[in-house]
Amino acid sequence: MLHDEDPIVAIATANGRGAIGIVRLSGDRLEPLIQAICGRTLEPRRATHGPFLDADGSAIDQGLAIHFPAPHSYTGESVLELQAHGGPVVLQLLLARCLAAAADVEPTTGKPRLPRLRIARPGEFTERAFLNDKLDLAQAEAVGDLIDASTEAAARSATRALAGAFSDEVNALRDRLVDLRMLVEATLDFPDEEIDFLERAGALQRLAAARGQLARVLARARQGALLRDGMRVVLAGQPNVGKSSLLNALAGAELAIVTDVPGTTRDKVAETIQIEGVPIHVVDTAGLRESSDTVERIGIARSWEAVEDADAIVFLHDLTRLGHADYAAGDAAIAARLAEGRADAARVLHVFNKADAAPAVETARGLSISAASGEGLAELRQALLERAGWQAAPEGVFIARARHVHALQRTAAHLDAAAQHASAGDRALELLAEELRLAHDALGEITGAFSADDLLGVIFAGFCIGK
Repeated sequence: MLHDEDPIVAIATANGRGAIGIVRLSGDRLEPLIQAICGRTLEPRRATHGPFLDADGSAIDQGLAIHFPAPHSYTGESVLELQAHGGPVVLQLLLARCLAAAADVEPTTGKPRLPRLRIARPGEFTERAFLNDKLDLAQAEAVGDLIDASTEAAARSATRALAGAFSDEVNALRDRLVDLRMLVEATLDFPDEEIDFLERAGALQRLAAARGQLARVLARARQGALLRDGMRVVLAGQPNVGKSSLLNALAGAELAIVTDVPGTTRDKVAETIQIEGVPIHVVDTAGLRESSDTVERIGIARSWEAVEDADAIVFLHDLTRLGHADYAAGDAAIAARLAEGRADAARVLHVFNKADAAPAVETARGLSISAASGEGLAELRQALLERAGWQAAPEGVFIARARHVHALQRTAAHLDAAAQHASAGDRALELLAEELRLAHDALGEITGAFSADDLLGVIFAGFCIGK
């Protein structure tokens, strides 16, 4: 990836008014700009209070300036942070002053103070930290995940990943594979030595140990990905079965309108709740039925779209109407439609509502609940976690992304193939070496040891400007 070495500047705090706002700069030879803005030199890594000067010497604002000389900074380059009052106009004036000061020329030489100061791209400060070996790619992604964390558990897991817990696990696996690859390559390079590779070097045992360690890391990465991305749950069923009441009960707030009139919900209503720290994105949908109402039909079409995109579907039934022929036909039609789509049985959870007003059904068929009284809601929450594949999260879970899980799954597939070739003996050593190389490369994608430039562009483009 080509490293643009131009100095960069950006407002590093969120839009809006606040007590403090930060303008951050990163690049080489910032000293002339520090002198122009602060009117003095700054002691490294020491906060200094004073005015931020405009071109005519007047003060734009009073605040703190901190200079982090390279390489001891977030980006690995020289970094200047100007901490001013957090008004958007003040920060824009300070940003404009930095750009203008960089465009000035030295009176004696006529040369510009800096090569070219420009506005930073989204995520460019963290991108430079990665390119300057301050962070590996998994740690850089954890920065964004920590900022975007929607639950306490996700934030703590992102902090562990940022501290290098995930990277340490991946690097330990890579070290095991490096050792295996060296043994295989040595055997291939010196066939006349008649080294019994599989037995004397303990290759099968080493490979089995690597596969076991990978399985443990993959399980924790799946949990971390769930903490980051959560689970999308759609409440589906006929009108008036209690979908909106269930959403309100799960959220603990009156989010959706609840009436006895069929078809009250015309569009999707969504809310994110937490269950054991896992974000669950619950979507209430319009009642599924045949309708001649144009608006309701649009809402029903959107409901089916939400069902197709869901990780789990709560198919809600009304216990008070189970014996009615028309109601049974409606449920059968929904079930048939679910079977036609990608709503496989593992994604569908049958839940029978209004247990406070009718006898409960056999639990083998589904859960009996009452959205009105709260009966069975704890069991429903646990059932949703089981559908997501969640297990009680140990403290060591680290945040992970879908791409990390996919890379680990590819690694596991290559190691499975390697184990088959290893069992075949020396005749398959070339194939074994190739599978180990592919597994090694797949692991390297996680930390950035082997990463395509377009992947890096996608990752850092998702960051906010100033980070």
